[in-house]
Amino acid sequence: MKKILLFLLILISLQSFSQKNIYENSRFDELSANHEILAIVPFIAKLELEQSLSKEEQTKLAEREGYAVQDALETYFSRRKKRKKFNVEFQNIKNTNALLAQNNITYENIDIYTVKQLADILNVDGIISGNLDLNILLSKGVPTEFKFLDYFSGDADYGRIGVKISDGFSGKLLWKYEKEITKKTGKNTAELIDRMMKLASKKFPYDKEKKRKKRKN
Repeated sequence: MKKILLFLLILISLQSFSQKNIYENSRFDELSANHEILAIVPFIAKLELEQSLSKEEQTKLAEREGYAVQDALETYFSRRKKRKKFNVEFQNIKNTNALLAQNNITYENIDIYTVKQLADILNVDGIISGNLDLNILLSKGVPTEFKFLDYFSGDADYGRIGVKISDGFSGKLLWKYEKEITKKTGKNTAELIDRMMKLASKKFPYDKEKKRKKRKN
């Protein structure tokens, strides 16, 4: 019984922590009123690995991590979309990446383009993007050994992730969610995204249920 209560306390604290790290633009409803489709672009990753790597190797590994998050987000949204959880569509990332390539936009230079430019090129209403700071290769998986003290110890800190949604017309930031990456957030990229987005689901701005509650209030 004590173990169950302790687990519940940890779960509640995680949920409340995640909500404190969520920002939503006060004009979200106004700016997103006509949104129908969003594009997920590769995340910009910054690696601080223990091993010594060349600049080229570092760039390739960072690129892999950035695309892994893009893929994991698409998988998460696709599963939820099947249950009709959202009031927007998400552009297929194969189409997104093909359009970026056709316009000579690569992982190395995507950060010099504005949200408005990307939205125009991709023909979408909004852009989902973000940043990763990692000291491990998350796509390869985190160490599997688990210690209870890892919940409270900084030794299990593998970095941080930030997910952003921006309006394609104005370029304004609409929503942002930041979270530390630890053993408890998942053993790889797919688990990390699945767990963190589930924690943020009640605060996700395009959630149909959230929209209904807003109308009632």
